[in-house]
Amino acid sequence: MPAPRLEKPLAAARNLQPRMAALGGALALGLAAIFFARAGEAAQALFTRLVTAYPLAPIVLTPAIFVGVTWLTRHRWPAARGSGIPQVMAAAEAPHHPAMAPLLSLRTALAKVAGTLAMLLGGASVGREGPTVQLSAAIMVAVHRWLRVPIGAGVIIAGGAAGVAAAFNTPLAGVAFAIEELASAFEQRLALLVMLAVMTAGLVSLGLAGDYVYFGAMSQHVPIVPALIAALGAGVAGGLAGGLFARVLSRFGTIDHGWIGALRARPVALAAGLGLIVAVVGVATQGLGPGGPASGGLAWGTGYGTTRGLLSGADTSLWFGPAKFVTSLATALSGAPGGIFAPSLSVGAGLGQWVGLLFPPEYSGAVAMLGMIAYFAGVTRAPLTAVIIVMEMTADRAMILPLFAAALVADQVSAQVCPEKLYHALSHAFRAPAGDAGSPQKAH
Repeated sequence: MPAPRLEKPLAAARNLQPRMAALGGALALGLAAIFFARAGEAAQALFTRLVTAYPLAPIVLTPAIFVGVTWLTRHRWPAARGSGIPQVMAAAEAPHHPAMAPLLSLRTALAKVAGTLAMLLGGASVGREGPTVQLSAAIMVAVHRWLRVPIGAGVIIAGGAAGVAAAFNTPLAGVAFAIEELASAFEQRLALLVMLAVMTAGLVSLGLAGDYVYFGAMSQHVPIVPALIAALGAGVAGGLAGGLFARVLSRFGTIDHGWIGALRARPVALAAGLGLIVAVVGVATQGLGPGGPASGGLAWGTGYGTTRGLLSGADTSLWFGPAKFVTSLATALSGAPGGIFAPSLSVGAGLGQWVGLLFPPEYSGAVAMLGMIAYFAGVTRAPLTAVIIVMEMTADRAMILPLFAAALVADQVSAQVCPEKLYHALSHAFRAPAGDAGSPQKAH
C-alpha cells in the first residue's frame, strides 16, 4: 500500500493518463489523416492522367477494380466495407462487446484505407472522410489499449470526431458531428475529451497542411430576400434528392426477395455491373468539365475540382450534378470501401447549379453553396453539421441564415422520403445481436 504522501501524486498520474492517451491518439490520427489525404489526391491524379492518355481505359479498369475490391472486402475484411461511419456508431453503442473489435481494429482500418485508395484509382465516386472517421477511431482505440487506458464510448466518439476535423480541416464540424451523429445520446462529460481530440488533430493538420480553406474562400454574397428564396428552393430539391439517395442505399441492404434479392445474392457480379455504370457515365461526361479532356470526366472521383469551380462562380456542364448522383449511388451500392461525404457535397453543388438558373448569374456561386448544404443535409440528416462544415470549408459567415434555412428545410423534406437517418440505418448491419460473441454480420 503506497505511503500517504505518495497517494496524491499517484492519483494525479492516474488522472493524467487518459488525457495523455487522448492527446497521443489525436496526434497519431492527425498524421494518418494527412497521409491518407495526400495518397487519395495522388490516386485521383494518377487516374486522371491514365484517362487523359487512354480515354476508354475505365471501361475495363473501373469494373475490374470494383470487382477486386468488393471480393477482397467481403472475404477478408467485411468490417471495412462502405463508409466507415456506421461502424463507428455501432462500436460506440457497445464498446466492450467482442463482436465490435473487428470494426475498429488497425487491420480493418488499413484495409479501409487501401480499399478507398484503390477505388479512387479506379475512378469510383468516393470520398475519404468516412473512412478517415473509422481510421481515426481505430487509432484512438489502439493508443488507449497500448497505454492500458479503459476504452469507452467517449474514446470512440472522440476519435471519430477528430477524424472529421482532420479530414476537412473543420474542427467545429468535428464537434457537431459527434453530437449529431456519432453519439445518439451525447453526454456532457464527453465534451472535454472530444474537444481535446478535435483540437489536437486540427493542429496537426494545420501544421502539416497549412491554414487552408477546403473549397476556398467565398466572395459572392446574395441579398437576404433572394437568398432565403434560393434557400427554400435548394432545401426542397436537396431534401428530395438526398432523401432518395438515402432511401435507396438504406433499403437496398435489407431486401432479400425479388430482383433486388437476386442482385444482392451475387455481390461480385453486382459490383462489376455497378463499376461498368460508373465507367460509362464517366466516359460519357469526359471533356465536359472546366478543364476539358484533361479534367478526367465530371463523374469520377470526389468531384472536388469541379465543385470548387462552381462555388467560385465558374461554369460547368449541367450534367455534373446528375452524373455525380448516379456514380455516387452506384459506388455506394457496391459496398466497397469509401465515403459519401465529398461526393454528396459535389452532387449538392451540381444541384445548386440547376437552382441557380432561376437567379442572376452573379449569384451562381452562392446558390451552388446552398445546394451543396441542402443535399448534404438531405443525405445525412445532420443539419447542424452541414451548416458548420460548409461554413468552415468556404470561410463564409455572411450567409449563415440562408444556410440554416436550406439545411433545416432539406432535413424535414428528406425525413418524409427516408424517415430513418442514413448512417443509423447502415449501422444496423454492424450491430452485434445480444449474447453474440462472434464477429459482425457478413456483408449482404
